[in-house]
This record gives sequence, structure tokens and C-alpha cells, in this order.
Amino acid sequence: MTKKIAFDSNNFTLSSGKSIFPLEIAYETFGKLNKERTNAILICHALTGEQYVSDINPITKKPGWWDILVGKNKPIDTSKYFIICPNVIGGCMGSTGPTSINPKTKQPYGLAFPVITIHDMVKSQVLLIDHLEIDKLLSVIGGSMGGMQVLEWMSSFPKRIKSAIPIATAANHSSQNIAFHEVGRQAIMADPNWHDGKYFEYKIVPEKGLSVARMAAHITYLSEMALQNKFGRNLQDRSIKTFSFDADFQVESYLRYQGINFVKRFDANTYLYLTRAMDYFDLISENGGVLANAFNDLKASICVISFSGDWLFPTSESKKIVHALNAKGVDVSFIDIESNKGHDAFLMDEPDMFLTINGFLQAQFDK
Repeated sequence: MTKKIAFDSNNFTLSSGKSIFPLEIAYETFGKLNKERTNAILICHALTGEQYVSDINPITKKPGWWDILVGKNKPIDTSKYFIICPNVIGGCMGSTGPTSINPKTKQPYGLAFPVITIHDMVKSQVLLIDHLEIDKLLSVIGGSMGGMQVLEWMSSFPKRIKSAIPIATAANHSSQNIAFHEVGRQAIMADPNWHDGKYFEYKIVPEKGLSVARMAAHITYLSEMALQNKFGRNLQDRSIKTFSFDADFQVESYLRYQGINFVKRFDANTYLYLTRAMDYFDLISENGGVLANAFNDLKASICVISFSGDWLFPTSESKKIVHALNAKGVDVSFIDIESNKGHDAFLMDEPDMFLTINGFLQAQFDK
């Protein structure tokens, strides 16, 4: 069951110099915190995720986005660890974001919400950990945007973590990734129902734009081989081409399905804010062009995981992180998992990932 905590945010300044009041964080917990308060694991969600990491998502009525990994007797074992998964600030599942009510206008913030960064997300998570009276996390884990949050923990709050597992991520976004995000944002803003982010005043949603944004992004989450193996050039529910612009091919039908379902659970303005937060993330430029400087004070054990078929956050990006950690003498292990599933491999049934995470966490727990 989702819990929500409100903080006095007068002292919580965002990277932009602005502040949010009130600041609320929605989160879920799984398992029990031990008496020593040493078994807590923070899980950071990716771009379109939320706090529903395990069990049944009350919105979609489907298993949580990492239910395959998190639960009793699973690699992240809730009978052993205390799991915390917050919805990021800027999100749309209970934490303060563009869908939240602006106390000044009594309407949703929309684009009046200040632009947030990965650092802002993590800074708010520290408030949550403090509220739960946890001095040091056993581990912080996440993939993609969640992995960026993990890297931010490693850089900005190294003394608050015993270990970390950044998965399928990077220290900054490539220009290609920024470009893909911009296509999605422009698709949303070009939808006539967007109304400069004030669609809530018209009781409508920019469904077409958000759907196209999701379709474009979803292509980047899969590999060419995954798409080819899954769909090829197979036709959808027909034996001949229609010579129209209907969804003749299975892959077209699949993308349209993904877009339609995404609109049902996600907010368009939120998509703008979270993609922008990912674009702004850059531990390299923030540390004088030397990534290793981001980890000057890091004493935690780190396990970096990448996937061979991930072209959105390729293995080379994870190797940059590993090399930077090695330069600072950090205890780091690295595995590049052979997979043809693309970027989304970190959300799927990947036995090598399960074994790696399970073994690494057990080693940290036993220390």
C-alpha cells in the first residue's frame, strides 16, 4: 500500500534555485526493517516506472515493474531485506509533480512546476530515508533513469550507502538520447489537446502526442534483433496487405498498443519533466570533465551491470563508470550480460542478472 509523507520544503532548494511547497513523496515498502536498521535497500525506478516495484500495481492491475526480481525468495528477497521504492519528485503517482495541486492557483501545476534534476530526486529520497531513521542503506539499485539516481547517490551521498548497483545506465546522456527525448516532447507539445500544458483546464489529454512519444521511445528500449525475432515482417490478423495506412504489420500494431496503454497510466507533462531531468544529468561536466572526480569520497562496494544488446545505454557507457571507479580505488565489480533484448533487458527474465544481484547483495549483507 502506498504511503505518503509531506516535508517542510522551505529549506529544500532545487538545482534550478526554485523550491516546491509542499513537497510530498509517495512510496511503498516491502519486507521488514531489522532492529539494527541495516537491511534497507532503496530501489530507484526508471522513466515510466513508479513505486509499484512488486506485487500488483493498483493502476494497471498487473504485477509490479520488477516483480520478477523483488519478492519473497526472489533475488531481492523481501523476507531478508527491507525494500523502499519511492515515486520520484516530478512523477505522477503521488509524489509532488506537474499533476499536483499548486497551492497558489488551486489548479494542477502544469508547466508552472519547476524543472527538476536527478540530483533533486535523490535529495528528496534522502529526506525519506531520514524520515525512516535509516543512517546507511545496505544498497541502492536501479536501471536506466533509476541507474542515474544510483550514480547520483554514489556521488552526492556516498556515506549513506554501503553498496550500489547501477544497471544499464550512463554518467550522462548522449546527444542521440537527448534527440530521441526531444522527438517525444515535440510530439506531445504538437498535439492540439496539449494547450501549453494546461490540458487539465479543458478536461482533455494530449493522447495522440503522448502515444507517439511512447511509441518512439519504446523502439529505443528494444534491440533490432529483438524486434526482428518477435515480429519480422509478419502481417497483423490478415493474409494480404490492405494498401492503406492501417496497422498492416505486427510491429505497427504492437507499437500502437504500447502507446494507447501508456496514455492510460501516465501524464504528458510528467513525461516532459522526467525526460528533461535525464537530459540534464551529467556527472562528467559537473566534475571538471573527469568522471572519477564524482566518486572522490566513495567507500561503498559497487556492482555495475550492462547488457550487450543495449544500444540506448551501451556497454561502453558502463565501462566509463567502471574505469572512473577503478581510478579512485573503489571496490567495483562489472558484468556485461549477453542479451539480445535491448535496453529493456534489465526489466526481463535475465538469469545472469538475477544471480549477480542475489550474490552481490548477500555478500554485502554478510559483511
